[in-house]
Amino acid sequence: MKKLLTGLGVSLCFLTMVSCSSKPEEAKVNELTEQEKKDGWVSLFDGKTTDGWHLYNKGKVASAWVVQDSSLHCRFDTTEVEHGDLVSDKEFENFDLKFEWKIPKEGNSGVFINVVEKPEIPTAWASAPEYQLLEASHPDYATSPKKRAGGMFNLFEQKNPVSPKPVGEWNQSEIKQTGGKIEFYLNGVLTVQEDLTNQAWKDLIASTGFQHFPEFGKATKGRIGLQEWSKGISFRNIKIKTL
Repeated sequence: MKKLLTGLGVSLCFLTMVSCSSKPEEAKVNELTEQEKKDGWVSLFDGKTTDGWHLYNKGKVASAWVVQDSSLHCRFDTTEVEHGDLVSDKEFENFDLKFEWKIPKEGNSGVFINVVEKPEIPTAWASAPEYQLLEASHPDYATSPKKRAGGMFNLFEQKNPVSPKPVGEWNQSEIKQTGGKIEFYLNGVLTVQEDLTNQAWKDLIASTGFQHFPEFGKATKGRIGLQEWSKGISFRNIKIKTL
């Protein structure tokens, strides 16, 4: 009996070691796992600097965007630096973009895709569709379904209803684009599907206020943009993979 118990103990210990060693690698904040690196993911934010980003149409200048608590944070209320939307130095076409964000009470912001940066285009939103970020107590959340988090700002409401997490908690978002076909996800739920190359998209733009901006929604390649707006916004774990 004693030998049997000893044998069982050794087996259990071995199984425990195997179980522990087979657990998937946990990612640290703003760091990629070895598996993610093998799969082709690239980090767009190192958690320490704003390297890889610049202010739209203003270049690399001191701005309201700073690194705070390992997040890329917008200090909307500062008056000592330049303000505006932050855009990636690189352009992307076919990609899978993942990021985490949290926003204060009644906060409002967004993430732009296919940003065309030209002096004659005054702002990022004048060319780029926006993945909307909105805290649930914001007045627009109740009155304007096309402005809710996870939707495409003022164009598409959520395909499948999902609420952002409470103030202070991190939300997980994802944007995929392949050949102009896009998908938005909020906390794992598909919220938008659209083809930016079809006639229905062009007709939709022509029926909205975006028709007054000639470059809006035409590009299927461009920079990633982070919107500065009221109340501030924080991002972390920003990563992208070419598709």
